[in-house]
Amino acid sequence: MSEAERSDLRDPAHRPTADDIRALAGPSTPHFALQIRNRIAALIERLPADDPAHVEGQRQIARLNDLARHTGDPRGPGPSPPDPQAGR
Repeated sequence: MSEAERSDLRDPAHRPTADDIRALAGPSTPHFALQIRNRIAALIERLPADDPAHVEGQRQIARLNDLARHTGDPRGPGPSPPDPQAGR
């Protein structure tokens, strides 16, 4: 989803909710995790630290950072190449 699709979330008069944050973060994939993380960070930056949307945003940012480290391949990264120095 682009910001153009949900421009209401960027409106300074709109106060994001925890549900807004969950809706934005829910369909994330490793490929888009960092872009979504940045959108969430922009949404919550003006909220007080104890606001439920800010708390949920921080939780989702941590989850997205972790998700971004994955390749998206359920098989994992695969075996390491053989060490050419092994056996000498």
